Amino acid sequence: MTLREAQDTVDEWIKTIGVRYFNELTNMAMLSEEVGEVARIIARRYGEQSEKESDKDKDLGDEMADVLWVLICLANQTGVDLTAAFQKNMEKKTSRDASRHLENEKLRQG
Repeated sequence: MTLREAQDTVDEWIKTIGVRYFNELTNMAMLSEEVGEVARIIARRYGEQSEKESDKDKDLGDEMADVLWVLICLANQTGVDLTAAFQKNMEKKTSRDASRHLENEKLRQG
């Protein structure tokens, strides 16, 4: 599925099943909440915090998909074409960071 297809799929779901989009501020709060859930899993599963029994069955991929879902909702609501935005962002990173990471001593130590 492409980003465009994902945006269209979410839009169709919202219009047929979800009734309407939550407003942008609500979706921004929901995005923060979903990112927090991803952070909790990462911190406990891959970081130094111990993982609680209740968190061991949490599906990281599903939580990341929740983040993507809300991000797509916000893109749809604000008229952002994620394909174009992502392509432009990759070009910026490639141009800006062409040698930056290769010359970073900290990255060579790992």
